[in-house]
Amino acid sequence: MTTTRVLIVAGSDSGGGAGIQADIKTVTMLGGHAMTAITALTAQNTLRVQGVMPVPADFVVQQMRSCIDDIGVDAVKIGMIGSAGVAHAVADVLEGLDAAVVFDPVMIATSGAVLADDATIAAFERLMRRATVVTPNLPELAALGGEAAVLGHGPSLLIKGGHADGAEVVDRIVTTQGEVARWSNPRIRTPHTHGTGCTLASAIATGLGAGLPLPAATERAIRFVRASLEAAPGLGSGHGPMGQQAAKGF
Repeated sequence: MTTTRVLIVAGSDSGGGAGIQADIKTVTMLGGHAMTAITALTAQNTLRVQGVMPVPADFVVQQMRSCIDDIGVDAVKIGMIGSAGVAHAVADVLEGLDAAVVFDPVMIATSGAVLADDATIAAFERLMRRATVVTPNLPELAALGGEAAVLGHGPSLLIKGGHADGAEVVDRIVTTQGEVARWSNPRIRTPHTHGTGCTLASAIATGLGAGLPLPAATERAIRFVRASLEAAPGLGSGHGPMGQQAAKGF
């Protein structure tokens, strides 16, 4: 049996709700092997981000190369980048890599903390050109210039509906040819949503790395996110972590 190798390029969440910690739990629960290139350390909990310590771009690359050159990679998930320099350095590595790439353009934490400045967002263009699929939430999609701007760089686009109003959450995959797939599910009313975007992107990456087509990988990822929301342990006083480790029925 082949184990899917997923390289996660993202920031660490000290509270365990999002970032690398959510990614590792997700990839592991879906049967993959999670590897990491950490772009930033954060001091955060369910209430807010108290501090961010960026990792130098050359060391991010060193972490990536350590995994790629020995273990190999079937899929890459990119989350919090931290700086324009890191974005360009990661893009340089990806240019020579034969693997699916899921780019979750993290800009604002669930708590509202800004995690990407204007220069970093501008550098995202190179990552979008290399991505198999880009997975912004609605505010992030607006910051990237909208649907047409993202599709102009060539990837598929998963438009997530979690930030929209209404009793149903609608998620859509679109390409330059139009809508490819759509899912509508009842909204799960819970404050414990920290890490939903990270979890979804890592789940998609695990599916793509295992050879699933994008719609099938996304459908399974949505089921896993919903199961993780239902299993949230209710930790903390703010936006608590999901329950990836207890998810069932996905």
